[in-house]
Amino acid sequence: MKGDQELQVIVQQGKEPNPTVQDERNSVGSNHTNIYKRWLRVIIYTFFVISGQSVATILGRLYYDNGGNSKWLATVVQLVGFPVLLPYYLFSIKTHTTTHRDDDKAASHRNRVLVYLALGVLVGGDCYLYSIGLLYLPVSTFSLICASQDDDKAASHRNRVLVYLALGVLVGGDCYLYSIGLLYLPVSTFSLICASQLAFSAFFSYFLNSQKLTPIILNSLLLLTISSTLLAFNNEESNFKKVTRGQYVTSFICTIGASDGFGLVLSLQQVAFRKVLKRQTFSEVMDMIIYVSLEASCVSLVGLFSSGEWKTLSSEMDRYKLGKVSYVMNLVWTAVIFELSSLFSNAISALGLPVVPVLAVIIFHDKMNGLKVISMILAIWGFMSYVYQHYLDDKNLKKSIGIPTTGSSDSPEAKGSGGQKIQTSA
Repeated sequence: MKGDQELQVIVQQGKEPNPTVQDERNSVGSNHTNIYKRWLRVIIYTFFVISGQSVATILGRLYYDNGGNSKWLATVVQLVGFPVLLPYYLFSIKTHTTTHRDDDKAASHRNRVLVYLALGVLVGGDCYLYSIGLLYLPVSTFSLICASQDDDKAASHRNRVLVYLALGVLVGGDCYLYSIGLLYLPVSTFSLICASQLAFSAFFSYFLNSQKLTPIILNSLLLLTISSTLLAFNNEESNFKKVTRGQYVTSFICTIGASDGFGLVLSLQQVAFRKVLKRQTFSEVMDMIIYVSLEASCVSLVGLFSSGEWKTLSSEMDRYKLGKVSYVMNLVWTAVIFELSSLFSNAISALGLPVVPVLAVIIFHDKMNGLKVISMILAIWGFMSYVYQHYLDDKNLKKSIGIPTTGSSDSPEAKGSGGQKIQTSA
């Protein structure tokens, strides 16, 4: 009889839900849901980046092939589209603030009162010390001492402005080099050379961000370097205009320089987030994009007016082969698409490497000879090596901080329904 009672107790305990196990199951389910949502966002963002950068490059080529000649205007439209990000920026900041307000409402009233009391005591003591200081010190001396409290804050704002100015100048010059490169190079060749930005990014990250040059990264650098170098020996002409050997070499060097500059800018941004801005939140990233784009736009506008190219824009619009409306729409959509694509960069943008050459063959009838095919294969190989190394780094990081990367065998289902291992006796 006693054994039957014990058995009934065990059965009842098994039927009763264990909050600890239930919480674990909910936590696991929530983690899986978050992972799926994260990957869904990554896929959507990747699609928009690849399609956006491909279309922007095609529109840039279309501008030159139908009568556009202003390199500075082509630079300006790469940068002036940043206002389209402002609604998204303001909406996201508002949502972020509302979420924090909801969290504050859920805070304990007792903790709130304790915080207010503690701060009140500190402020009262602080004001008392100010009163003593003002009692015996001259007003000028007192004000100078009080002003020292703002030195760190002023230095922080000054350093922030200097970062935005320096990066803005670099980005402006970088976009100008890209404009020269696209002027004389076929689109397919231009996009393949741009893939070298990954190699430059890894190179500068080694010196500025202490990134390790593993054998896989070195393999990626070598392949991307060879891929771009092969195109220097590619003797071809644009299907729409006669390009001399000197113009081809000039555009080739400018595109390499632009890729070099882009890799440097990405590395410097990481340095700025780590040493100057001290954080890498959503608002800081958006501030970086918007203010740097604003500064780079000012630089390119100065170049447009100082070079005198602005005087020819009216006649350029009149002579545009596709008409004035197409001229304006080309510039507007180039600006919008370039800026939207700037939210994501480097590895994701390189993912679209095969897309632009294929589109160039279809739309502009670019010649895809054997040298270009080999170059593209090497570039894709180098890109995959780069991505694989980052996958390994991410996996090792998760292991080091205790985040499981695969399913654990010690799942709740492997234990008894009461959260303890089931033991049986003969």
